[in-house]
Amino acid sequence: MATSNIIKDVRALRVLVLHPRDSHAEELLQQVTRIGCRAEAIWPLPGKLPDCVDVVFAEVKETPSRGMKRLFCNSTDARPTLIGIAGYENPSVLQNLLDLRVDAVVTKPLRAYGVLSSMVMARRIWHEFRTVERTINKLKIKVENTQKISQAKFILMRLHRISEDEAYKTIRSQAMAKRTTTADIAQAIINADGILGNISSKGDQVDRVSSLEVKSVKS
Repeated sequence: MATSNIIKDVRALRVLVLHPRDSHAEELLQQVTRIGCRAEAIWPLPGKLPDCVDVVFAEVKETPSRGMKRLFCNSTDARPTLIGIAGYENPSVLQNLLDLRVDAVVTKPLRAYGVLSSMVMARRIWHEFRTVERTINKLKIKVENTQKISQAKFILMRLHRISEDEAYKTIRSQAMAKRTTTADIAQAIINADGILGNISSKGDQVDRVSSLEVKSVKS
């Protein structure tokens, strides 16, 4: 997302403040409201974040919070932009900020001129990270699919004594005929080979047992 769009869209953000309801929380709520955002405060920490939250301001202390880790480190849901609120700049607080992977930090006492800047910078970092994350996931899927297709090709080559190029053409033609992807066809071939391999293995075991039984009877 372009920087100009981030700045323009700030007022449309839905903001959540996770902080004890003291003067710091009230000041932050007022500043966020002045910017034009929809803001609410929740304390104590909820079991899960409300739906449709874009930005979260969360107090980060010296002692690691299990509730914070549950909300932002252990959750499998898409995480909103996280801005840490720090009262101190000692090593313990900094480590907790790093562990939570905050996108920006504001310090107490809160100042009016720092909140908007922190939100804009945090949203930019959040968007860039999400873009990189999506790219990495796409590359992982691409590599996994390539590995599946290679494995399926070698299965076909072994079973039908055909070349690698012919094996790939077979996979591709099946994908076109069934209107699916080559990766899906490759996975089906791998699954089928696994099932047939298990059946063959069990059959060999039965044959060996039968042979032993026959020998035992003869003796």
